[in-house]
Amino acid sequence: MITARYENQIYAVLRMVAGFLFFWHGLDKIFLVFATHSNEAPFIRFTAGIIELIGGPLIMFGLYTRYAAFLSSGLMAAAFWIANAPDSILPYLSRGDLTVLYCFVFLYLSAKGSGMWSVDAWLEKRRLNNS
Repeated sequence: MITARYENQIYAVLRMVAGFLFFWHGLDKIFLVFATHSNEAPFIRFTAGIIELIGGPLIMFGLYTRYAAFLSSGLMAAAFWIANAPDSILPYLSRGDLTVLYCFVFLYLSAKGSGMWSVDAWLEKRRLNNS
């Protein structure tokens, strides 16, 4: 299949897009840019917002991706159980499908690492060239 040939590039784009989209959730929670989270508990909104606001760019640029993605995956798991599961355990019915998708994408990113086109890869290459 043609996509297998570009597996590493597609993975890098997945990492960048997921981080970029996650960042906007944090921006909204912290600065109420779109005012979609104004009725959430302030402590939960602030905590989740900080993780999203910082974790999103870390994941997008591929810096400490394993750590940022693992923390973000945990946040999304907790978010599902706190915000969505009380309505329904089925993500589609509780409007938690995006939360679950983020959780597992970030879990995958934490297992696989930064990949190509990342700050981590650039730093590693630089470290090896200086050795």
